[in-house]
Amino acid sequence: MSLPSSLVSITTTTSLPIPQTYTYNNIYAYKFKSPFELKQLHAQIIKTNISYNLHFDQVASICALTPSFPYAQKLIQLYANKPETVIWNSCLKTLAESDSPFNAIRLFRRLLEYNVCLDCFSFSFLVKACTKVSGGGLDGRIVHGFIEKLGFMSNMFVLNSLVHLYAVSGEIDDARQVFDKMSERDVVTWNIMITQLVKRGNVDEAYALFCRMDERNVRSWTSMIMGFVQCGKPKEAIDVFTKMEEEKLCPNEVTVVAVLAACADIGALDLGKRIHEFSDRSGFKKNVRICNTLIDMYIKCGYVEAARSVFDEMEERTIVSWSAMIQGLAINGHGEEALELFSKMIQLRVKPNGVTFIGLLHACSHMGMVDEGRRYFASMSRDYGIVPRIEHYGCMVDLLSRAGLLKEAREFIKNMPIKPNGVVWGALLGGCRVHKNLEMAEEAIEHLLELDPLNDGYYVVLSNIYAEAKRWEDAARVRKLMRDRGVKKTPGSSSISIDGVVHEFVAGDETHPQRELIQERWEKLLEEMRLKGYEPNTSVILLDIEESEKVKFLYGHSEKLAVVFGLINTNNGTPIRIMKNLRVCEDCHAALKLISEIANREIVVRDRSRFHCFKNGVCSCKNYW
Repeated sequence: MSLPSSLVSITTTTSLPIPQTYTYNNIYAYKFKSPFELKQLHAQIIKTNISYNLHFDQVASICALTPSFPYAQKLIQLYANKPETVIWNSCLKTLAESDSPFNAIRLFRRLLEYNVCLDCFSFSFLVKACTKVSGGGLDGRIVHGFIEKLGFMSNMFVLNSLVHLYAVSGEIDDARQVFDKMSERDVVTWNIMITQLVKRGNVDEAYALFCRMDERNVRSWTSMIMGFVQCGKPKEAIDVFTKMEEEKLCPNEVTVVAVLAACADIGALDLGKRIHEFSDRSGFKKNVRICNTLIDMYIKCGYVEAARSVFDEMEERTIVSWSAMIQGLAINGHGEEALELFSKMIQLRVKPNGVTFIGLLHACSHMGMVDEGRRYFASMSRDYGIVPRIEHYGCMVDLLSRAGLLKEAREFIKNMPIKPNGVVWGALLGGCRVHKNLEMAEEAIEHLLELDPLNDGYYVVLSNIYAEAKRWEDAARVRKLMRDRGVKKTPGSSSISIDGVVHEFVAGDETHPQRELIQERWEKLLEEMRLKGYEPNTSVILLDIEESEKVKFLYGHSEKLAVVFGLINTNNGTPIRIMKNLRVCEDCHAALKLISEIANREIVVRDRSRFHCFKNGVCSCKNYW
């Protein structure tokens, strides 16, 4: 062949160094790092007629984005033993997967400029690069145009990449349009669309697609389970998992994490235990994320012993593991143990983070350890360089307010370097309720009605404070304000999981199939409770009604109904675990202590802020909650 002009000067100059070479199977191989060194090597091949093992993928990658592109293309066309498109596709793939994916788009433009024949793989790598480039949707539209123009709209692999590109670029409507126009789809197509809809919170639309699928794999099921968990629908997540089991599909590690998260949210301890056993059998025991989720699940189900067992058996722990365990011990009434665990963590030179300190401050708050809480709060920034966030300030206000230091709590709020939110003022309001400080409660509610005007809890607390002070007109005024603003009081409800089935009760529930059995058992319990000195605390019924009506309201509280249902439907000695959406009232708290002693049962109630473990007539909160 005739030499390119760029090689003439090289072949006539013998003093230039030849790129480093070595032999492989008696054939010369080489290493070169630039187009210039490649040209040296090419000149040597022609001049000496020696066989070199020329790696054309390397030729393409070295010259792809340089002015030497046409030279590299000529080499590939003359010498390569495989199609030119395959070699350039390999280069496209490498660039698309690199830290500089825009270079793949630059190469694509070169390929068009020099009339390189493109195929479906070229476009799949190009689309992949676009998904990684900021604003990739714009480049994606151009690529989409080429795909249409060059006749690749029937290629499912290319179209799947295009659906994914539009979806991850935030153009979900365009992704759906491509999806709907596809004449044929595989499980990957459906999974892409479902996964991206779930990520955007469109779980109902995702589920509608899921129900239309002819074939589903583990990823399909897992995406839907995760979607329902993320949007606060744990019951639906568990229902989907149950159907997945009926299809005889084996969960993977991601599925396990998602289902455990659903169990944690709804308190489905039986299912959580079964998933734990499956996880161990499947060899997932070393998966740190699964172990952390197990700790969270057991803690939120009030089974702190099992959470500690998982924690202690972990071969590797992250700060998430330590923080979850400390927080779990704190909200389950084991504050001293939480502080001891933190000390052990520091001894092992594990650096705490902001979440760790939230757990510590919770522990101090629920035990009334004000001085210790102050020390931990100061230690955050002083010893560990952690800037307190709004959550930490909220914990401190809660700590001070619970302890009755309301003026100090108010001063703390005023001196905060960041603007207090509804949680901070809500903590002060909660302290005002406990310590019956009406004046400061009115101050807190002024801020709360501005910051979070649709939160029914704040209206209810203030109304209750007025009612406790027998200021019925003011209490009625607050409730009228709620109605005028369209704010509805959240009804009290409690749930209990038995044999994997969640049973929910609302206050005064008379619709349950076992209502007669529940009433009969409650009457018997009531007789024994009276013998032990129980008297209904009607002061918690903050309505201006007859005393007999107040007693009736008390006896119909949802946690009482759920506990009696649990006594009827579980074996003697089995712990009863209740999930309560609101704060447990003082009367129910006193009643459950007595019931735990009479029935010789451990009763665990998770309310809005903490766990109460009733055992032998005593609560783990030590009446401080």
